[in-house]
Amino acid sequence: MNGLIQDLRYALRQLRKNPGFAGTAIFMLALGIGANTSIFQLLSAVRLRSLPVEEPQELAEIKIAGGNHGMGLNQQYGELTQPLWRIIREQQQAFSGVFAWSANQRFTGRGSEMRPFNGLWVSGTFFQVLGVKPWRGRLLTPEDEGPCPETRAIASFSYWQRELGGRDVSSGIKLVADNDLVEIVGVTPPQFFGMAVGENFDLAFPFCQPKEGFRSDVFDLAAIGRLKPGWTIARASAEMEARSAGLFEATVPPGRDSESTEEYKRFRLAVYPAATGVSSLRDYNRSLMLLLGITGLVLLIACANLANLMLARTSARGVEIATRLALGASRTRLLRQLLAESVLLTSAGSLLGVALARSLSRALVWAISTTDTPVFLQLTTDWRVLLFAIAAATLTCMIFGVVPALRATGADPLVAMKAGGRRTTSGRDWFSLQRALAVTQISVSLVLLVGALLFVRSFRNLMTFNPGMRESGLTVAFLGFWQSNVPQERWGSFERELADEIRAIPGVRSAATTTHVPLEPGSWTLGIRVGAIDGDSKFTWVSPEYFSTMDVPVSRGRGFRQSDTAQSPRVALVNETFVRHYIGSVDPIGQTVRTSPEPNYPATVYEIIGVIPDTQYNDLRSETPPIAYAPASQFPGQGPWGQVMIRSDFATPVLAETIKRAVSAKHPDVLMQFSDFQQQIRDGLIQERLMAALSGFFGFLAILLTAVGLYGVISYTVLMRRNEIGIRMALGASRHVVVGNILRQTLALVVFGIAIGVVLALLAIRGASSMLFGLQPNDLPTFVGAAVLLAVIALAASLWPAQRAARVDPMVALRYE
Repeated sequence: MNGLIQDLRYALRQLRKNPGFAGTAIFMLALGIGANTSIFQLLSAVRLRSLPVEEPQELAEIKIAGGNHGMGLNQQYGELTQPLWRIIREQQQAFSGVFAWSANQRFTGRGSEMRPFNGLWVSGTFFQVLGVKPWRGRLLTPEDEGPCPETRAIASFSYWQRELGGRDVSSGIKLVADNDLVEIVGVTPPQFFGMAVGENFDLAFPFCQPKEGFRSDVFDLAAIGRLKPGWTIARASAEMEARSAGLFEATVPPGRDSESTEEYKRFRLAVYPAATGVSSLRDYNRSLMLLLGITGLVLLIACANLANLMLARTSARGVEIATRLALGASRTRLLRQLLAESVLLTSAGSLLGVALARSLSRALVWAISTTDTPVFLQLTTDWRVLLFAIAAATLTCMIFGVVPALRATGADPLVAMKAGGRRTTSGRDWFSLQRALAVTQISVSLVLLVGALLFVRSFRNLMTFNPGMRESGLTVAFLGFWQSNVPQERWGSFERELADEIRAIPGVRSAATTTHVPLEPGSWTLGIRVGAIDGDSKFTWVSPEYFSTMDVPVSRGRGFRQSDTAQSPRVALVNETFVRHYIGSVDPIGQTVRTSPEPNYPATVYEIIGVIPDTQYNDLRSETPPIAYAPASQFPGQGPWGQVMIRSDFATPVLAETIKRAVSAKHPDVLMQFSDFQQQIRDGLIQERLMAALSGFFGFLAILLTAVGLYGVISYTVLMRRNEIGIRMALGASRHVVVGNILRQTLALVVFGIAIGVVLALLAIRGASSMLFGLQPNDLPTFVGAAVLLAVIALAASLWPAQRAARVDPMVALRYE
């Protein structure tokens, strides 16, 4: 122990004598370890950390194996319908307790003052099965389930403090939620955020008995249970699969055609682990794993840099080490002393890296958040994160510390002392190892640079991609009028009246209603028959002004007119993809489309009156599906709300305030929400933007580290060859010859490193092909550009030490002999 303390004190003195080296090494290690730890911390929070409930490992989710293939209406995290949930609750045998839940955004308050909240609708057993205890008041129980509307609710701790002022729930806190008066009877503990990782619920409501006529094909519930003692996931899954035929036979949604009914009956239930809850952030899994690999490569480059520096330092101390060995010091003792410096550097870099990781993780969370969908994650440094950081630090120390120490203590003392007299304490083997490390840096840097260029170019392709419609100058307005006492038969006409009022506001060029905002998830897909061909198509109902508002021309036939009403024949416009799929070379004008019956959407025959060019539907990446447009006045599923696309010269915030003042004066009970259409599109590219930004940053950092490493290797090589260079210049070699000789050596390293890097990049980037848009993983211009850029920077980094070597005075250089 005394020897270890002496070694650490000696290493500390050595680092204090070289503050530049120590500071650079600690900073590089902190950045590498911090970046790796931050991304792992995010992965841990999203994928590995269990829910803050009792015995989360006992939780399991009941789902349809393979999904429901888009049948019916689907909400986020929705796996089952209400009829399915009720029959599963009655017949299941695998769980000691089971509950269902659903998440949605609703509104509190009245009229234009309504504010959105994240709602959680739960069965009465929700909190009991999870083992969540109340922070204040009480939680929901099975007795709270009753007829609609709900009259009681539970507040989350954050909502209770933020919106309810932390008031005593026993005094009776009441608010208007979904147009009904609700009493807050309890508050959940601070650590409970719900079932969705990355999201916070605000209010939780009990299930209520649905009204007559509700759609039974809405997949909006998730069902989770606590396994009975002795039951496993596999056994529970087998039990549910055995019951599936009877369960689906008993819950067939009415109003569907025979093909859809048979498909529904073929569904089978399965059970999956649910200890970590659910999360939309798991769409980022591949991106985070790729970023973890990228930051790991950056750390590898930093380690190679430090290993080169340590080689230089230990070779410069060759005489000292040889003397110690000659005087009887053991190799183990010297090895421990040399490793002490690496341990100190690694420890300092790791501690700083772990501290940096928290800030980097928060920055990543901010980067994947949007105004409409903020991300909430508890980024605590748990044992997994600490274990990962310790493993990274240990591996780092082994990479850059052990090899130089082993080589330094393995030298022959007599040879080292003889070489020390000539200032050439390291032979060709030292240079070979340093060059090998330099080649490693170059090859790994090329992998990172290729990845960075591919992701940046892919993001640029998405940003400049033409979706076939106008993007700028458009505002999306959501109008809710369920509090306006408008009778159901007037919902459609009232929506058109609101659109007319918006259209009359100064500064508004045009406005159109639509049932689907382009490039947003969710859609209506109806089964169709065109002639003898069966298939399906997206359906959107729009007002006549829609296509001019969105700058989508009608290429054949005519557009919609005001005369296309609910009483007139059903008409439709289709896109080019629809024509190719179902009509072919025949003139589409006048052809008919028959839709299959669905709940609230009866079988209908539409006459095609026009064709429009293809436009993107749900997102920029997907291929354009067949799309049919019908007049908004003929929409069979109108609710007490609507969406309006507004074209204006005003910015969205200015336009929103203008419209609110104008509409609220006449309709104070109408809810209005506004968003910028172009910003919505950009928010949909967060994952691509994150990969482009971070891979670009780490690619730049890799090049910088490689340039610094090459500069160090060439500078050290020049220093060790000072005698040789002096002799060459004394014999008549010109400065240009000296510079060219050194640059040729650098070029050889670069070419060798790039050749290895190209092979590694082709293997590494193959797994990211699905994340690229408009590019192939083996894109030749990207590889050529990365190789040329890396070669130029490497040669530039070597030019300065080469020129410095050419200015050596031969007599001064020869004196070192």
